[in-house]
Amino acid sequence: MPRLQNIMSLQKEIETKLQNQLHPSHLQVINESALHSVPEGAEMHFKVIVVSQQFDGKSLVNRHRMINDLLKEELKGAIHALTMTTLTPAEWEKKGEIKNSPLCLGGSKLPAF
Repeated sequence: MPRLQNIMSLQKEIETKLQNQLHPSHLQVINESALHSVPEGAEMHFKVIVVSQQFDGKSLVNRHRMINDLLKEELKGAIHALTMTTLTPAEWEKKGEIKNSPLCLGGSKLPAF
């Protein structure tokens, strides 16, 4: 599906694809672009937390492959970085909380020496 630029934000597009295909019991798509050296309003760095019954019996690698396959068009260019937490409902109950992403030290955010 081609990207609907200016009609739907990339964040919303990611949410829609994951919701429609994985039917998650919990879904968070977080635009972390502001934590990086990118223009204001950019949509390039994302963190997804997906809890789905469809992950039952699948390895972590296969869960991530599922997400990568669903977002293959976006990963070809629009998405620069994607962090994934993929859990079954039982794993989600045990997990408790998901840690915040570390601050970016790339580009202009590197300390001066």
